[in-house]
Amino acid sequence: MKLYTSIDIAPSEKKIDYDDKILLLGSCFADNIGAKFGEHYFQATINPYGTLYNPASIARSITDSQYPIPNSQIIHHNGLWHSMMHHGAFSGVDKMEVMARCEQSREQQQCALREATTVIVTFGTAWVYEMDGQVVANCHKLPANRFTRRCLAVDEIVEMWQPIVASMPDKHWIFTVSPIRHVKDGLHANQVSKAILLQAVDEVGQSYFPSYEIMMDELRDYRFYAEDMVHPSQVAVDYIWQRFVDTYMTEDTQGEMRTLHQLWLDRQHRFLHPDSEEAMRFRQHIEKRTMALEAIYPWIQ
Repeated sequence: MKLYTSIDIAPSEKKIDYDDKILLLGSCFADNIGAKFGEHYFQATINPYGTLYNPASIARSITDSQYPIPNSQIIHHNGLWHSMMHHGAFSGVDKMEVMARCEQSREQQQCALREATTVIVTFGTAWVYEMDGQVVANCHKLPANRFTRRCLAVDEIVEMWQPIVASMPDKHWIFTVSPIRHVKDGLHANQVSKAILLQAVDEVGQSYFPSYEIMMDELRDYRFYAEDMVHPSQVAVDYIWQRFVDTYMTEDTQGEMRTLHQLWLDRQHRFLHPDSEEAMRFRQHIEKRTMALEAIYPWIQ
């Protein structure tokens, strides 16, 4: 007897290994999966602009990364300076400092995009906010009357993303739709939004990983959600990550992952008595293993 609907995912012909440089862009699900790449010491860059949710903002972060941050992008509100194309983590009281951090993130994204062999893009919502005719990445709690809220159309998303993908044919593009529901939009509007994203990704025609379908069907029980009943629990993230690994990594790469993840776990270990002989021996052991692995993976320092 089969008690749940399983999602069949064909192994990808294009694989990811430790020679790849990976750029992850998009919703907080990209942050979750990006953290898993970090735990296994892949060469991954995660959301240089901070978390971005809609396809237009993600696309604009790619196209605009070729040019310096314009002064008009920085807005003052409630005692803070904000970039309308960056996450709130970039906001601050000093305009020049905010500009410098945003410019640094732009340069980081430009470099990461140029060097990336694999780009993983996660769309979160098709609903966008426009200010002065342009989609913004974050409203930063500015008055609602300064924005126009609307839902992107499938054709709009396809038209903005097909040229981006076509301009970088050397990269392995992987698209996914975030399983996180945007309940503030309302559950019906969220479903409409996800349907638009799913159709748009299908028409862009690149590799698609069904994280949304896995969460909705294989993990549909609320025990796989965090306390807010919206975000996936850590168990769910780990499960979806394993499905991703099975899809895009070879057995040899997975063997390397197990070795490097154990190093990561050992580095996280905290002793109750850090000055004890046992702790000192353990740290020496980690240092020897790190030096040996650095010869193969020099970026794991």
